[in-house]
Amino acid sequence: MEEYAKESPAAPPGFFAAEAAGLAWLAAPAAVPVVGVLDVREDRLLLERLESVPPTAAAARAFGRGLAALHAAGAEAFGAAPSERLWFGPLDAPFEVSVAHRGDFRTYWAQDRLAPLAAATADALDAAGRRAVEEALAAVRAGAFDGIAGGPAEAPSRVHGDLWAGNVLFAAGGATLIDPSAHGGHRLEDLALLALFGAPHLEEIFAGYEAAAGLPSGWRQDLPAHLFFALLAHVRLFGGGYARQAVRTAEAIVARARALGF
Repeated sequence: MEEYAKESPAAPPGFFAAEAAGLAWLAAPAAVPVVGVLDVREDRLLLERLESVPPTAAAARAFGRGLAALHAAGAEAFGAAPSERLWFGPLDAPFEVSVAHRGDFRTYWAQDRLAPLAAATADALDAAGRRAVEEALAAVRAGAFDGIAGGPAEAPSRVHGDLWAGNVLFAAGGATLIDPSAHGGHRLEDLALLALFGAPHLEEIFAGYEAAAGLPSGWRQDLPAHLFFALLAHVRLFGGGYARQAVRTAEAIVARARALGF
């Protein structure tokens, strides 16, 4: 088997072990292909080498079905991870996120994920932008997005946690998960990140997911609340170029919450 090494002498202690644990946790339900781990060390993760193939509509639809099954495998709690520590972000600049176990989505998302980033990015926003972010956090804290489109509160799903298009590799064995920040979360987190920068055959992924798991009408209008963490992370990691998009997203979150009666 050919190998691929991810290496970083500057990686935080436990970083690669956390990624390896996340990959194993995502692979356990055998719901969707996950890159195989061959060896893990403090400064290196050795993975099976995958050769990419052109993405097809059929592979995307199959991936959507598999993702629904992965989410259905569940998690112990919101925020729970298969490792003692967890990071988000690129290999050269990851930041640590909480793995506190929460019984509801609102506490996990607002307190453990969004609030630290709101504080870290405040200087990149003007006063109006900071107010918009705080109003969006208040909407999440109120429980507007505990369910989907105003429906019953969701149980924690087994999510990839950083599922932008670059972390789905179309290979001979199907669309394969790589580079996770795996944890117990809301299932719309993964779907929102797929939509954030656009994934190949995105509508086929969504169609496969909906056929397998079902989603209530209007679910896409909830997506801003679930991609907000990643957008604020981009402001933190890459600067104010993402600030305007983050503020627009905050405004969309508030508008959606009001439409849902919050």
